Amino acid sequence: MAEPTAPLADDEARLAVLAQLLADGIVAALPGWVARCVAARSAGAVLDDDAVADAGRRAVQEVGPLVRELLAADIDEQRTGPLALVRDAVRYPASVLSAAGVVPVQRDADAVRLFPDDAYDLSPGSFAELHPDLRVPGLEWGAAKAYVHRRRHAGGTAG
Repeated sequence: MAEPTAPLADDEARLAVLAQLLADGIVAALPGWVARCVAARSAGAVLDDDAVADAGRRAVQEVGPLVRELLAADIDEQRTGPLALVRDAVRYPASVLSAAGVVPVQRDADAVRLFPDDAYDLSPGSFAELHPDLRVPGLEWGAAKAYVHRRRHAGGTAG
């Protein structure tokens, strides 16, 4: 592999821009994702539209800052990923479903092991499941993060 020609600081600045774009996209997508999750699992239950909207707002207010803080942090300080934070946000649509009397879904043993608090099987497997427009920003951020990490820690490639 050829040595990078751009200074590491340039790659870190690009990563910061991509992280900001991803954070903005995640925060913007949360209310719609909550509503889609509720709609997908409600199966004819009577839903309170205000409760759905409120759950989306709470997701933005509570998870949004965590996502922004994580993605603004130096990559060597990130102990989790933004998708893990979104997966924790299943509690918002789940609270609406539970209040409406929707019965939790059957999940396989792996899903129960990986996501024990996700009784409605709502955890997104990718950024695209949060919103299709997040597929590319998620991939670009992930690739840039990996590239910067490699440059920092692969020995002899510091710029």
